[in-house]
Amino acid sequence: MSSHSNKGNPYDNALIESFFKTFKREVLPKRHFKTKAIARMEILNYLEVYYNKKRHHSSLGYMTPLQFELSNS
Repeated sequence: MSSHSNKGNPYDNALIESFFKTFKREVLPKRHFKTKAIARMEILNYLEVYYNKKRHHSSLGYMTPLQFELSNS
């Protein structure tokens, strides 16, 4: 896997690496996708329905991303 971090800054993509670790743990072991279209639909469903609206994030004060965005608007 290639790094997208700026030269000399190993922490740039720590957030996305954390997301992918969570995604792999919560989604991939539970599913076997027959087609790319089904995989795409399931991934979008995970992001839009669960990850952004229901899953609480410790880095956001245990709010969902949606709650966090609404509280800061």
